[in-house]
Amino acid sequence: MRLVAVADTHLFHDDLRLPPGDVFIHAGDMCRRGDLEELERALDWIRGLPYRHKVIVAGNHDWAFARMPGRARALLGDDLTYLEDSEVVIDGLRFWGSPWQPAYGGWAFNLPRGGPLADKWARIPEGLDVLVTHGPPEGVGDGSSVAGRMGCADLRERVRLTRPRLHLFGHIHEDGGLWRADATCYANVTTWECERAATVIDIDPHAITEVHVPPAR
Repeated sequence: MRLVAVADTHLFHDDLRLPPGDVFIHAGDMCRRGDLEELERALDWIRGLPYRHKVIVAGNHDWAFARMPGRARALLGDDLTYLEDSEVVIDGLRFWGSPWQPAYGGWAFNLPRGGPLADKWARIPEGLDVLVTHGPPEGVGDGSSVAGRMGCADLRERVRLTRPRLHLFGHIHEDGGLWRADATCYANVTTWECERAATVIDIDPHAITEVHVPPAR
């Protein structure tokens, strides 16, 4: 199965050239302001992509999923899979998605560090093939020149405990890349308004192989 993963497109998606694959994954921040009109534009783009499966997680700019969840989900239709602390199985592989991140700047899906975030991460089950979150875990793909390391320590600890084979995320525009640690392959798949290309990864029951991991900004 070939995964083509992006994040932080912020409605610049027309500038993004995507390679072939089986599953398209958007790890959040499809929008800028995040209203329903912006979300509809982003979803129309994703719906038109030539992938058999399309998996979406909301980001801190995707306000419609937080403020008007029913109306936002109604825009998805039957061909887009939105994950919010939930799971989907695709061709025998388990995917789990979650939109939360440590509070910063008053955006959507913010929660205080510590208990509130840990409660969300506690829902992540063991045995996952692919975990998709909008924000990064602490110490991996989370370096920002503005605020230093911004990842979540409780997310990193939950990943260590549950050991998903692959953890995809975005949110931090400056630290895209791929790393292997704690029995998990981590990838910050940000495209930062399409200045950075999509990340392409092959996954099967036995191996995870990076096909194309663009350099960080």
